[in-house]
Amino acid sequence: MERLSVLYASALFDLAIERDDIDKSLDEAVFLRDTLQDKDIQQVLLHPHVPKADKQKLLTEVFTGHLNDDLLGFLNLAIEKSRQAFILSALNVYIDLIKKHKNIVVAKIISATELNSAQASKLRDTLSAKLQKDVTLDMKVDPSVIAGPYVYVDGYYLDWTFKTHLHDLTVYMKEGCTA
Repeated sequence: MERLSVLYASALFDLAIERDDIDKSLDEAVFLRDTLQDKDIQQVLLHPHVPKADKQKLLTEVFTGHLNDDLLGFLNLAIEKSRQAFILSALNVYIDLIKKHKNIVVAKIISATELNSAQASKLRDTLSAKLQKDVTLDMKVDPSVIAGPYVYVDGYYLDWTFKTHLHDLTVYMKEGCTA
């Protein structure tokens, strides 16, 4: 499944590079992916008794004027070849290829409380300076971390959560403070 997704995504990426339209392609791919993640749309796309022609007609009517011809063609081809299950995966790979090309990384942040805009901005700026890349934040709140952030970005993992510090202290105490 992953191999096919990579093939579709690579072809779409090559076409976007040819068109010199990376920024618009990224916006359209994110819009398409987010729209297609809807549970009702997924049920129609994956339903075996909905004819291919009806699926193609629906997507063409909904997305014409909102997507470039390459993305529309990709949707129609995936449906024609009965590969609807690969669409979201291919779009995710395509989005990742464009972000890598544009030197953009996504930092996954987990904190006990929601970061305010000043904190988020400072964190984004700090990460951008350290990594020398554009950083976008994907922030989630998890009260179980108690305090401090957990950051995963570009292969780096930073865990400054109080929960982890408590766990480490517990392990240290159980081992008899032999470190």
